[in-house]
Amino acid sequence: MNYLYRFSLLVLPLVALAGCHRAPDEVLIRQAIDKTVQATEQVDAAAAAAVLADDFDGNSGTMTRQDIANLLRAAKFRGETLHAVVGPVDVQPRGERYVASFTITLTSGGKLFPSELGVYKVETAWRREGREWRCYNATWTQQL
Repeated sequence: MNYLYRFSLLVLPLVALAGCHRAPDEVLIRQAIDKTVQATEQVDAAAAAAVLADDFDGNSGTMTRQDIANLLRAAKFRGETLHAVVGPVDVQPRGERYVASFTITLTSGGKLFPSELGVYKVETAWRREGREWRCYNATWTQQL
C-alpha cells in the first residue's frame, strides 16, 4: 500500500501538469484553419467569421470579414452545399506572428459559386488576439 501511495504522489502532479499544458501556437493555428473549413462546409457564417480578425483583408482588399460572412449567409439562404479539402498546411513563424500556406479544393452542390470553385493556393497571416489566433490577411489564387 505504501508503494501505491508514493506512486500516486508522483504521478498525479505529472497528470495535472499535462492537463495544464498549452498547445503550441502552430497547432492552435492548424486547429483554427480546421474550424474555418468545418464552418464553411456547414455554411456557418458566424463560425467562419469568428476566426477572422475584424480588420481581415482578403486578396488585397477584395474581400473583408463581412464580405465572407455575407457570402456564406447567402449560400445558406439558397440551400447551397459546400465542400472543402485542404492539402498539407505549412505553418511558419514570422516574429510574433505566423504564416500558414496550403492548397484547398472547393466544390459545391449549388449554383452560387460555380466560377469560384476549384483548387486554390492559399497563404494566410495570423496574429494573437487575446488567447485566440486570428487570421488578419489571406491571399488566394486559383490553380485550376
